[in-house]
Amino acid sequence: MDSVLLHGEAEGYIQSLEKMALRDIGSTKWFRQHEYIEKLNMQAILNASANQEEFIKDLFVSLGKIPTLVHAMILTEVWKHKVFPIICKLQDFNPKSTFLLYMVIHHEATIINLLETIMYHKESSEAAGDSVLDLVDYCHRKLTLLAGRSVSGEIPTEDRVTHTQLSDTTSVQDVQRQSDMLEFEISVKALSVLCYITDHIESLSLSVLSRMLCTHNMPCVLVQLVENCPWNKGALEKYTEGQWRTVLPEDQLKLSKHDGQVWMALLNLLLKPDCQRKYDFNNFNKTQLLKLRGFLTDIVIDQLPNLLDLRHFLSQLAITDPAAPKKDLILEQVPEIWNNIVTENSSKWKAIAKYQVTHVFNPSESELREQASRLAQTYNLDVMENLIPDKPKCGACGRVGAKRCSRCQGEWYCNRECQVKHWPKHKPACKLMAEAI
Repeated sequence: MDSVLLHGEAEGYIQSLEKMALRDIGSTKWFRQHEYIEKLNMQAILNASANQEEFIKDLFVSLGKIPTLVHAMILTEVWKHKVFPIICKLQDFNPKSTFLLYMVIHHEATIINLLETIMYHKESSEAAGDSVLDLVDYCHRKLTLLAGRSVSGEIPTEDRVTHTQLSDTTSVQDVQRQSDMLEFEISVKALSVLCYITDHIESLSLSVLSRMLCTHNMPCVLVQLVENCPWNKGALEKYTEGQWRTVLPEDQLKLSKHDGQVWMALLNLLLKPDCQRKYDFNNFNKTQLLKLRGFLTDIVIDQLPNLLDLRHFLSQLAITDPAAPKKDLILEQVPEIWNNIVTENSSKWKAIAKYQVTHVFNPSESELREQASRLAQTYNLDVMENLIPDKPKCGACGRVGAKRCSRCQGEWYCNRECQVKHWPKHKPACKLMAEAI
């Protein structure tokens, strides 16, 4: 499979990444940086599929740009929480296209996907420096949201839209709905990142360990995920590779990737010596952790043999009271990115929303064409098809697509009848993409 980027191109893109202000989100400068991150993300996916994922990681580590990536992700998160709801409530905001608005919403998912690849390696956790604390806080926010939505039954039951389906996303309300669906995918990716951080906990600062165990009580959060298993719909469907998939009868007891990540994170946080010395096994924590014994069946342990050590530990925990951690006076670092962004913009949310509605998210026809052209170059169709694990689906009925739209090359159909039926919805995006190409 051909590479998306040459080494020099990737290095140039990473070197050009810089921290931006909240007001700059959606601007031309921001869009260019989004384009670079998208290309780097695709390069990381390609290299991972070829077992050469260290290519992008090495560049981010050597150039010291992982903190910049974390800052960009949290900046988008703050924008989604503080500015985006105000934009959705503005009565006079009726843009010709919500394409750019969706790109901003999708930006956070792109970055967490890239971090999932990068943070697999120990060197990345070390190179991230103090931003690991912010990354731990970010993962905690996402996982508590995931656990809470699972308990309340708010987990999305359908897949989010793809880039080739954006023609159906015509209103701000549609983008808002897609944002809610995308949040689930982001939270699942955050679980992967947290698992990798716990893998390398010995090489990180004491502040990171204290943040996970004392401040956020991450083991109990993970117990909630084991109990509710938000990526499973009973025994019938599982969320894998960004989609809900039907589970074959012979695979119903098979652990998914996300199940394995929860268990591995628990193993790291409960069995590593540094963690055991730091964690407070009080009555509440002990009660929560002992719930895991009901899930550690022989079938589960056969798939993850390391969990036998966890079962032995929990058996001992049930009949003993571990010593309380020593309360030494320790000066700890605290995460700064979220707090700094919120403090800097605390009284400006509405002003930023109005500015962006006027100057950013209501582009002219020529600006839309330019954005579509850049997008067409970013998402090279041949490369993207190689990255998709499933065959393309018909844009009208969802069956396997046999032929692609000859005009824009971006939509698939199973037959001529479906293409004609879908044309009224597809026409605006088809025209825009065709002109850009």
